Amino acid sequence: MPASYASRFDGISGSAIRDIFRLLTNPSIISFAGGNPASSALEPELISRLAQEALAENGVNILQYGQTEGYAPLRQSAAEFFRHNAVEARPDQVLPLVGSQQGLDLICKALINPGDAMLVESPAFLGALQTFKLYQARLVPIEMDEGGAIVEDIEKKIIAERPKLIYLIPTFQNPTGRTLALERRRRVARLANEYGVTLIEDDPYCDLRYRGEALPAIKSFDQGDNVLYLNSFSKIISPGLRVAAAVCTDEELMRKLIIGKQSTDVHSPTLNQAIIDKYLRSGLLEGHIKQICASYAAQMQKMQEMLEGFPKSVRFTRPDGGIFLWCELPKGFDATKLLPEATKRGVAYIPGDHFFALPGGHHNSLRLNFSNASLESIEKGMTLLKGLFVDQGL
Repeated sequence: MPASYASRFDGISGSAIRDIFRLLTNPSIISFAGGNPASSALEPELISRLAQEALAENGVNILQYGQTEGYAPLRQSAAEFFRHNAVEARPDQVLPLVGSQQGLDLICKALINPGDAMLVESPAFLGALQTFKLYQARLVPIEMDEGGAIVEDIEKKIIAERPKLIYLIPTFQNPTGRTLALERRRRVARLANEYGVTLIEDDPYCDLRYRGEALPAIKSFDQGDNVLYLNSFSKIISPGLRVAAAVCTDEELMRKLIIGKQSTDVHSPTLNQAIIDKYLRSGLLEGHIKQICASYAAQMQKMQEMLEGFPKSVRFTRPDGGIFLWCELPKGFDATKLLPEATKRGVAYIPGDHFFALPGGHHNSLRLNFSNASLESIEKGMTLLKGLFVDQGL
């Protein structure tokens, strides 16, 4: 007899990014599809040295089972690190994670029952949408403009839908690159406290700023422990180590997250946590971030310059940082259907339709990543993309 699968998988097709990666085995294809940091931003020699130091100093404990709550030195150093983004937390309010994606999974495990409403940006990070759908949340889109999520729409939908959760990427949002304005951050925190809704602030790109002034996290305005802050070391140190952290100042919710993590993986790999802790304490991270930001700024500028040469009907975002640009073609063009032809020509992107909670109506959009492409590859790949669009009558 065929297997009878759980209903939570109904309508779940998997990650579009992971599916497209399987198509990119040909090294001649220039990919703007992923969200990888530049290969030049990774530091295998330094990571190797930090790992050796950690094992030499505390090897037996690192190689033994660890606490679900996390490696104590990392909880301390991460709490210190998050202060630069105006997030104040004690070490016991920091939970190391296997990537921020695990944080989303644990939060849903703790709070979401099938059918519970959840507010999400429109468009939103597709990996988050996949998690929320697997927990059978009822996703309610939030309207956005160039200043990020529109607060009036959030309040209207809180009143109408009574959501369990709100999910926002406030700084250099994935996929659009937009940043939630300062006053909106204050107001969103106030709404979460006023209505007693848990707000997930996912903030993996905040350190990748190339111009303008840094903005404090939404969590810094939280007066009622309703904002749960996620940050990751994937984009600034290494995605392969899979180390992130949640800041949760609600003791009861933190306990639920820890219990949920116990049944998921027992604890995050201790050696990986120790490596990140060593890096945070080394004094090298600030200089490393400045270096990669200088490179990414040039890559973003190059991609924007190439887009300026596209037909005027192509609109695109102009963020102050992050690793993504969002493009919209005129209505009637279908970036989803054009992707196979794009890969044949040697360039790939992520069709925008995958980033919306509700299907349909967004096939004229696409997300472009610039952080993992050289300036030469950006010029060549964007020329190929322009040629494809022009050949389609753009």
